[in-house]
Amino acid sequence: MIEEYDVIIVGGGMVGATVACALGDSDLKVALIEQNMPEAFSPEQAHDLRVSALSIASQQILQTIGAWDAVLTMRVCPFKRMRVWETAGDTEFNSDAIDYDALGYIVENRVTQLALLQRVQTFSNIKFLCPAKIKQIYYDGAKGSVELDDGQVLSAKVMVGADGGQSRLRQTVGLGVTSWDYQQHAMVIYVATDYEQQDITWQRFVPTGPQAFLPLTGNYGSIVWYNTPGEVRRLKALTDAELLAELTATFPDCLGKIDKILGVASFPLKRQHAQEYVKQGIALVGDAAHMINPLAGQGVNIGLLDAAMLAEVLIEANNKGKNIADLAVLKRYERLRRNENLKMMTVMDLFYRTFSNQVMPIKFLRNLGLGLAERITPLKNLVMRGAMGLEGRLPKLAKGEAIIHE
Repeated sequence: MIEEYDVIIVGGGMVGATVACALGDSDLKVALIEQNMPEAFSPEQAHDLRVSALSIASQQILQTIGAWDAVLTMRVCPFKRMRVWETAGDTEFNSDAIDYDALGYIVENRVTQLALLQRVQTFSNIKFLCPAKIKQIYYDGAKGSVELDDGQVLSAKVMVGADGGQSRLRQTVGLGVTSWDYQQHAMVIYVATDYEQQDITWQRFVPTGPQAFLPLTGNYGSIVWYNTPGEVRRLKALTDAELLAELTATFPDCLGKIDKILGVASFPLKRQHAQEYVKQGIALVGDAAHMINPLAGQGVNIGLLDAAMLAEVLIEANNKGKNIADLAVLKRYERLRRNENLKMMTVMDLFYRTFSNQVMPIKFLRNLGLGLAERITPLKNLVMRGAMGLEGRLPKLAKGEAIIHE
């Protein structure tokens, strides 16, 4: 027996679960398929290595769909200030300058996902299948279905690919990607510090790549160290004591004393963009649609904007009696998000290439740019608003507006 749905979301990570919550309480019958439930949260647990800097727009989305309060009951570190510097120029951004309480929030990915999945299960129009493993995905050019390992078969008008950079759904339906490697790895180091929770993120640019420090709750922080693949392999092979000595020697004294290394991971940097986000009855969101240089932590934020916009487009089309699977409907979502994402990817690439270039005129110009950003208030505020996700064509949820179900 085939169970029919309006929307099947493949992948219950942060972005897929956001799509589901945004469709909650609508007239659409939704299925969310996730292979593994994340480990339950306990405040005694160490911080996860995988954290994200959620923008104000992302926080508004989570607030409006009813998931933010659950995040707050677990663990979140707001930050008001962001300092960016290079050898001769630096600037510090402060949310007070534009009358916001914070520039953003450092949250463990698992905490955000758990909050969203808790919320998903409160909606009567959503079936949450987890743990559930997909055996096969079928697509005939117009309609898709999935067969699960337990024999269940689900069919939908629209199938949403929220299943990551190696998206099985994207590959099955034949949506191509353009991609390249940056020939650089990012090393994430979870540390204990000798000072209390901070309200500032730091990012410094050196020839081998950026060095970032993200505050966490309590006496903890997350260091992100970009470097060549070979150097990252060398650093990961060090003992904790040796790595701590390297950090102390390499990172600026103003970050304060690091007491202990508690965890280390690394990943290669890659850019990838789907050539199209949609087909008849198919839509891609998040990493399935784009993978971006994590330089400014915008990957998850643009993914949540995808989720909010897709839900808005589907609900508004359904309100008007349109077939939500029509290519014309789904192309509207693509128009609203693909160019916005491409702009963000291009800016991050430009930023990356500019700050990794040691040619003297370029070095002079970037230091001049940081100096100008520090001195010209309107420019500084515009940069801040962009980083907070408050510029461009925003979905309703990112502005704190509910999507009306008629």
